[in-house]
Amino acid sequence: MVWSQHQASEGMKRGSMAKPLYRLQRFLRRTQLFLLFLGVAYIMAGSVLLLQRASLVVIQRAATSPPLPSLPSLPSPPLVLELGMPSGRLGGYGGRSSRIMARGQGFQPGNLLDDRTGARWLMSRNLEIRHLRRRWFHSLMTEKDMAQVDRSIPRKKVSHKGSYIGCFLDSSKERSLKGSVSYDFRKMTSTMCQDTCSESGYHFAGLEYGSECYCGNHISSLRVRDEECNVDCKGEKGSPCGGVGRLSVFKVEDSLPGHRRYRNVLYRGCFKEPENSTSAALIHVLQPNLTAQSCIEACINKEFPLAVLRSPDCFCGYATAGFSLHQPVEEKHCSQRNTTEPSLSSSSLLQFCHVYQTPVQDSRCTERKFLPERSGSLIALSSFPGAGNTWVRHLIELATGYYTGSYYFDGTLFNRGFKGEKDYWKSGRTICVKTHESGKREIEMYDSVILLIRNPYRSLMAEFNRKCAGHLGYASVQHWNSKEWPEFVSSYASWWASHVLDWLRFGRSVLVVHFEELQIALVPQLRSIVSFLNVTVTEDRLLCAESNQDGHFKRSGARRPAIDPFTPDMRELIDGLIRTVDKALRDSNHTGLPLEYLPR
Repeated sequence: MVWSQHQASEGMKRGSMAKPLYRLQRFLRRTQLFLLFLGVAYIMAGSVLLLQRASLVVIQRAATSPPLPSLPSLPSPPLVLELGMPSGRLGGYGGRSSRIMARGQGFQPGNLLDDRTGARWLMSRNLEIRHLRRRWFHSLMTEKDMAQVDRSIPRKKVSHKGSYIGCFLDSSKERSLKGSVSYDFRKMTSTMCQDTCSESGYHFAGLEYGSECYCGNHISSLRVRDEECNVDCKGEKGSPCGGVGRLSVFKVEDSLPGHRRYRNVLYRGCFKEPENSTSAALIHVLQPNLTAQSCIEACINKEFPLAVLRSPDCFCGYATAGFSLHQPVEEKHCSQRNTTEPSLSSSSLLQFCHVYQTPVQDSRCTERKFLPERSGSLIALSSFPGAGNTWVRHLIELATGYYTGSYYFDGTLFNRGFKGEKDYWKSGRTICVKTHESGKREIEMYDSVILLIRNPYRSLMAEFNRKCAGHLGYASVQHWNSKEWPEFVSSYASWWASHVLDWLRFGRSVLVVHFEELQIALVPQLRSIVSFLNVTVTEDRLLCAESNQDGHFKRSGARRPAIDPFTPDMRELIDGLIRTVDKALRDSNHTGLPLEYLPR
């Protein structure tokens, strides 16, 4: 009895002691929740204040600063990182030899990725994202803020080639320099731009936003304060290369007077004179003591790509539907003026003219942009590597005025002006998407395809050159004699065939384009491509694309290895694949391969 009473008293004591502890625990839990709530509220309030401050800066900029004329659109953040790109596509198709070998031998592709290549790719993407953030940051700063930044960052003096003229206004609608344009988003310098313009026969070179180079013989805009050209050249820190809507202009240095202006002139041939020179967009130039050289000089100064000489008259202009330069005549028709043949009357001698292509770029088709509205149809530009995909993208952008996209990311192409290279391939902002994939799943992601085919012998050599020496380089003799070349042919040759066969089998709507036919008859082939893309363009724009067809993306010349790199065993393999693809094309109601593909 006594023991039970003792236990009861002890239980009451423990109960009385447990209540304060329980109350303390409840208080601490409530305090933690309260502090957590305060922390979340503080973070949210800070975010709202930052957003308000950013919008206030934009409003103040609009209210206090005069609007810049047609500022170039800022690139959107790379959606490929936000949405998550499959690891198998990082870094393009380079560095995937094991995957490609498996595909060429008929196996299912794996998701192989060279870690080192992936790391370099991520480093490159992170660097570009920092540039984009910096550009967004500067776009939200007021002119006062920009001036403070300029004063805080000391600029070192950089010696320039040529003579610096000053800083000028520029816009996409009204260019200050209306000649040629080129890009290099990584290595642009004032010297590089001036050399480019000098090669094309221009007097002035202008740089904008550190990476864009414009050429011309006349400056057609107002000069502004030099401080407004405050963006460094991408390849030359401390050297101003324009700004947003601002152009740093240089007078091109002519180290060899006369030589520069004529070394890039191309004689197009003898042509029948158009019935109406005005309707053919030819401008008559009065030129005393007319010579071919003086006519060319006059047309270069007036920034025309064509010089038309019909003594005693000189005309300047462009290739148009009324004067397409597609039907040259025999040279004797232009040269007979210097003969004494009585069979030709003086009136008949006036019907023909000499035509020269000046170094001046045809600028009617150089401006490009993203689609104004996102397309609901995804069109592929598919080819085997080395089949000329980059060249055809260049032609499509010239003909349509819209950027092309890519399933991969190639920093080299982006730096040379393919701005759609960075855009997410499914964004719908590009006119078509480059791809080298050929699996059923990859093909069915597209609504239609332009299937580009090139002679496998030339495709294999072009892709091997690219792998060994980049987009514009050539493999060395050591490369062709190494064991890499036979291994490359044994795996890639079968991929050339399987690529075409897969697209013919699984593609929904297929337009077959042969690289060689595009070279021979560019305008008709380009017209069919543009029609397939459902874009309406003028004939003059197609002729402009033809005039600028080489661009900056073509290997110079047709350099071939000193020896024939294809062994009899290689030829037997490739010729068998040619027969297979030719039959598949015909069975699918397409035109067979050109005759030059067939076994020789």
